Amino acid sequence: MEYETQHQIDVMYTEEQINQKICELGEQISRDYAGKSIHLICVLKGGACFMTELAKRITVPVSMDFMCVSSYGSQTKSSGNLIMKKDLDESVEGRDVLVVEDIIDSGRTLSNLLELLKERNAASIRLCTLLNKPERRVVDVEIDYNGFTIPDEFVVGFGLDYDQRYRNLPFIGIVRL
Repeated sequence: MEYETQHQIDVMYTEEQINQKICELGEQISRDYAGKSIHLICVLKGGACFMTELAKRITVPVSMDFMCVSSYGSQTKSSGNLIMKKDLDESVEGRDVLVVEDIIDSGRTLSNLLELLKERNAASIRLCTLLNKPERRVVDVEIDYNGFTIPDEFVVGFGLDYDQRYRNLPFIGIVRL
């Protein structure tokens, strides 16, 4: 299928490669949480595609909630300022939480979010990301489940956007601005 785009986008990971990686992550998470239930927290908007696909591949009981936090706005680089647009609907107290994120680069947003969840007394907190961009890391965050480690490129597709565009692409690609 051909997608109309306003920018040149070079495919980094195909839909098939992404699906295979999500299957692998789902199997690992299911093994690690055997006998437990897991509360997935999606970081909106980018993480929505990833979390729904991941949840379908986890075999232990799953509940879900959503947060909308950002440090980007309409820029391609993190501003460093955390903006919370939507908080959780349910308490995480006493729950085994898995934060599901589309991409981790600077680590600022996730560091602040993980600290907030600790303060809310989750039983455990782990982090799962589809993409890890360590070259951009400013704040260390421990990633428990990592899909792909990528170079310092601006990527779109599979939930990731550039100014709210390209989230619907079934692949992950480098956008040439």
